[in-house]
Amino acid sequence: MEPARQALYQYYVGWFVFLLASLYVLTKVIAAKLRAAGKDDSDGKGGTVVTEGFKKFQRTYLIVYLVMMAADWLQGPYVYALYSHYGYSQQEIGVLFIAGFASSMVFGTIVGSMADKYGRKKSCLAFAVFYMASCLTKHSPDYNILLAGRVLGGVSTSILFSAFESWMVSTHHDGAYPEEWLGLTFSAATSGNGIIAIVSGVVASVARDQFGPVAPFDVSFCCLAIGGFIVLVKWGENYGDQNINLAQTWGNAWNRLVEDKKIMYLGVIQSFFEGAMYIFVFIWTPALSSTSEMEILHGYYIVLCISYCYYCVIIGVRVDGDPTFEIAGSLRAS
Repeated sequence: MEPARQALYQYYVGWFVFLLASLYVLTKVIAAKLRAAGKDDSDGKGGTVVTEGFKKFQRTYLIVYLVMMAADWLQGPYVYALYSHYGYSQQEIGVLFIAGFASSMVFGTIVGSMADKYGRKKSCLAFAVFYMASCLTKHSPDYNILLAGRVLGGVSTSILFSAFESWMVSTHHDGAYPEEWLGLTFSAATSGNGIIAIVSGVVASVARDQFGPVAPFDVSFCCLAIGGFIVLVKWGENYGDQNINLAQTWGNAWNRLVEDKKIMYLGVIQSFFEGAMYIFVFIWTPALSSTSEMEILHGYYIVLCISYCYYCVIIGVRVDGDPTFEIAGSLRAS
């Protein structure tokens, strides 16, 4: 490892340890204040009293969710870099990214209904299979194969951010657990996702340095295989409305969009937000790789920036407290 890279890596690890330690202290301080104010409803350790059955259910969901999110985070910083490594121009890479985003846009409108109709466990298994196939396409420099991989990745992303939470909420209700406990699971998932994002960035960066530009996708493939196996053997199936008519659902959605302008305004706001995010995702790597020095170190800068971003997310979860996530859980459940 070059001296500059080793120095930056040590710098990052130091900050990573500091962030985790300070987060732990902050959590303990907030928990102590809640207990002092008599608002904890806790077991004396700053957490809500829950049953062993709920803990088991929560662990079963969180392990899978975080492993699958790790698979997604492992790929993110190195998609553009891999396409550039294969010799494609920024315009050609842009088309690949647009294919992925368009695929997610189109299939995102039906994956939720299909999960309700055919089973959420099956949808989660489909996510693992599709995303694993997308990872395999990264081994080929052929443009058409890479394009197919982006389409599969777009479909997979739509499933990731719908079917898993739907399975969790439905199983939560089937277990007759209190509605307010949904907030605990969403809170734990958000905090865990922040930590997983940071750790995945480190793992992906090391894998790329040691084994080449495709290595992060191979590690992601392994995570997907593990997560899919757990879903297969540990998760039960649940359904939504199995009699749903997909074409009729589209028509009803369009009618609601036309009738309620607030929904349209929300869609426009969300589109601007997502558009800004996607521009950032696309420009991120070439912006950090504009010089030869950054070409060497951009992976570590990506990891460091992600660490800061998600450290703030985790702090937000702890400071804002569970009530916010109870509201979010109720919205998602509805």
